[in-house]
Amino acid sequence: MRWEDYTEQAQVTDLPQRLLLVGILVLLILLALLAMRRGWKNRQRRQGDLPAPADAPGEDWQLGTAVPGLFAGTGVQGDWLDRIAVHDLGVRSRCSLSWGSEGLWLERQGARSLAIPAADIVGVRADRGVAGTVRAKDGMVVVTWRLGDRLLDTGFRADVSGDHGTVLDGLMATFATGAR
Repeated sequence: MRWEDYTEQAQVTDLPQRLLLVGILVLLILLALLAMRRGWKNRQRRQGDLPAPADAPGEDWQLGTAVPGLFAGTGVQGDWLDRIAVHDLGVRSRCSLSWGSEGLWLERQGARSLAIPAADIVGVRADRGVAGTVRAKDGMVVVTWRLGDRLLDTGFRADVSGDHGTVLDGLMATFATGAR
């Protein structure tokens, strides 16, 4: 016996069938992407009455040192899966957070920056997540604030773990509102 007697040739693939299956898969992926886009556009339409937040701090704001970190997004207060889709509030981005007695300033990269006046801040707490983003227990600083007639939760996570406590303690001391 020779070794060739024990070998088997691979099956020849059916090229038209394979191309059809690849085409169906590409079509399904495109349909999923279109459905996600449609859902995001519908969310923007439903939230269209939400006023635009201030995109710069007031001239008289005295802000402290900026802390670099991650802007995790903004969601409806109490519903961490309901991300805000308008005014770039739901877009995750790199940012620097600074605050003073006049308010909170989130200078974002790649998205619209955000200034929250102190009068609109309802509470500050450490939480697990916001706007569909989940971290370790108490791994995110969440600021609850009022925009128009809605209460929103905005999440921030400092790049350096030591800064996380500094940000949380500083915000809680500056905006002592009772809601923790």
